[in-house]
Amino acid sequence: MTSARTPRERNPKRSDVEVPALGPVGMLRWAWRQLTKMSTALVLLLLLAIAAVPGSLFPQRVQDPDAVTSYIQANPTMGPWLDRLQLFDVYSSYWFSSIYILLFISLVGCVIPRAVQHFRAWRSKPPRTPRRISRMPQYRKVMLGGRDGAPGPTPDEAVEQVAAALKKRGYRVAPQDLGTAAPSVAAERGMLKEVGNILFHVALLAVLISVAIGSLYGYKGQKVVVEGESFVNTLVDYDSFNPGTNFDADSLNPFSVQLKSFEATFNRDTSDPKHYGQPTDFNADLTVTDKPGATPQDVNLAVNKPLNIDGTKVYLVGNGYAPVIRVKDGKGNVAYEGPVVTVPSDSVYTSSLTLKVPDAAPDQLGFVGLLLPTAVSQEGQIPKSVDPALNNPALILSSFSGDLGLDSGQPQNVYVLDTQRLTELNSMTSENGPIMLDAQHRTADLPDGKGSVEFLDVKRYVGLDVHSDPGRIPAFISFLVAFAGLIMSLFIARRRAWVRATETEDANGVRCTVLEYGLLARGEDHRLGAEAEKLTALWTSLWEDRGVREFHLKSSDEAQNNG
Repeated sequence: MTSARTPRERNPKRSDVEVPALGPVGMLRWAWRQLTKMSTALVLLLLLAIAAVPGSLFPQRVQDPDAVTSYIQANPTMGPWLDRLQLFDVYSSYWFSSIYILLFISLVGCVIPRAVQHFRAWRSKPPRTPRRISRMPQYRKVMLGGRDGAPGPTPDEAVEQVAAALKKRGYRVAPQDLGTAAPSVAAERGMLKEVGNILFHVALLAVLISVAIGSLYGYKGQKVVVEGESFVNTLVDYDSFNPGTNFDADSLNPFSVQLKSFEATFNRDTSDPKHYGQPTDFNADLTVTDKPGATPQDVNLAVNKPLNIDGTKVYLVGNGYAPVIRVKDGKGNVAYEGPVVTVPSDSVYTSSLTLKVPDAAPDQLGFVGLLLPTAVSQEGQIPKSVDPALNNPALILSSFSGDLGLDSGQPQNVYVLDTQRLTELNSMTSENGPIMLDAQHRTADLPDGKGSVEFLDVKRYVGLDVHSDPGRIPAFISFLVAFAGLIMSLFIARRRAWVRATETEDANGVRCTVLEYGLLARGEDHRLGAEAEKLTALWTSLWEDRGVREFHLKSSDEAQNNG
């Protein structure tokens, strides 16, 4: 007798089975599915944050091209390689832009299908009542009627009243099988949970778009304004200007700002010598004209209280002293007269000064030195400042004559004097000594008949930072929407409930209706049991006059064990 063959013997496994190739279309479909996964979007978001780190580690050409040039010169080996990798242009680099675009595509490909799917689910009816409601995580059974011989409602009446009560609790309801022996109602709530999830991702997309708009069409500029002078929002009036990629000069708001006065408040509490003299407040009084022909308005500009002019923000970011100096050349002509912006170097506002006078004749003149707001001198020592206020202002200058190199056309730092082609006239180390100017000695002659320098006055100046970001308000609104969507997705519970009514009799032969109901949550929901208790309380309030008896309970653990 021949033994029966096993299934493996009847269908021997072929060793030459080939897996079909995906092909170009299949590969594209697979790549699209991988790109539009939520996990991929999260990874791209993390990569975008990591890719932005070099922008804070290395100087950026769009912000400070001189710093980039200095960095490359100081690092002749590594600097050119970093430049090839676009680490000095991080936010416009090909790799940063690639991550940004991929993240945008991933979010779009993720959000749109989910939104369409949820829209269809919202329009559809809740799923039909399952045959065995008792398998739900939360299950209850109550009997309606029987109190003092009062019959319970009919199954159809019970289902209709249950549907109305659930609708008031925010459920979408769909009565089913009315007119049969076991009518039921299917209910669902928490559809806004998925709406919140979609809102969050749409708002995240809007944030990306807003940031892109700001980087494309916005701009950032800096301007130093001395007391009594004005600043007009034009390209030629900025000290430094960083435009967006698609910036248009015609889009500049035609406003003007005049600095009337600036006041710095310093700590004068003698009981606290450690903090004595430190600045406590800065206030600039400005006259602002929104547009040509408009009425000027007096405004106050303070730290962390920017001025908003038609969406353009003006910030107070710096201040200092600008001594007013008059320079006469060797022919006795006034070659320069005006304020010179200085750079504070310590807490008492000891400020470095650089002045270039190309119009002097027969030789061009240059000056470097210090402004001391409250100068104190001791015999045999260099004068120094002991307080940031203008109590005894003094200038200590070194002078030079010759060719300043400005006619070559090469850009120069206004705060640096190149002395390679200049002849030293005055300095701390020369036999002529430095130039010392103060309230008692305001004028000094230069050696060799090169001219003279006069200390006229000291004014205050402010540093203004001008920002225009057309994507700022949309980004803020998008952030609020994203936060609201996140709250909705976290705290709104997605639940389904089914209630079935059947007719029966109690021990006394009174007609009653058995109401069995079960609840199911989408995902983890620790409040599902509390919702079941609330529904039990709701049935009790509906049929209190006829009596409600709860005779079967089942917890989530029991449902899982019995399921």
